[in-house]
Amino acid sequence: MDELYKKIKEEYGLSDVNPNELAPLILAHIGDAIYEVVIRTITLSKGNRAIEKVHKDATKYVNAKAQAEIIEKIQPLLTEEELNIYKRGRNAKSNTKAKNASITDYRKATGFEALMGYLYLINKTDRMLDLIKEGINNGEE
Repeated sequence: MDELYKKIKEEYGLSDVNPNELAPLILAHIGDAIYEVVIRTITLSKGNRAIEKVHKDATKYVNAKAQAEIIEKIQPLLTEEELNIYKRGRNAKSNTKAKNASITDYRKATGFEALMGYLYLINKTDRMLDLIKEGINNGEE
């Protein structure tokens, strides 16, 4: 799985991008997408059912409040580098406003998404998945 980004770059002839040089909101942009793919993949495991139920399951985890809760749970597990990326994303100034979330949760969620994007772009998808699993399973098992 750690090769997904590498494979996409090779298939489409894309040049290398240094994630450390990307704006935190750009990291959050790709992180939001890859995180949602992970959650949607998880919700598919419950089988074929009405799309409304699939969507409802996914939105339990793909919203600012849930992502803020996840980052709170996994923050002690982060390396110094990961924590710095999270903080860059959390502190980034965004022109968009939080929908149905506090500004604090929205910023934490942006930091979480930036971290997910960063891990994806440095081909540490396994680490990303481990952190997501810990965040969504913490307290459920």
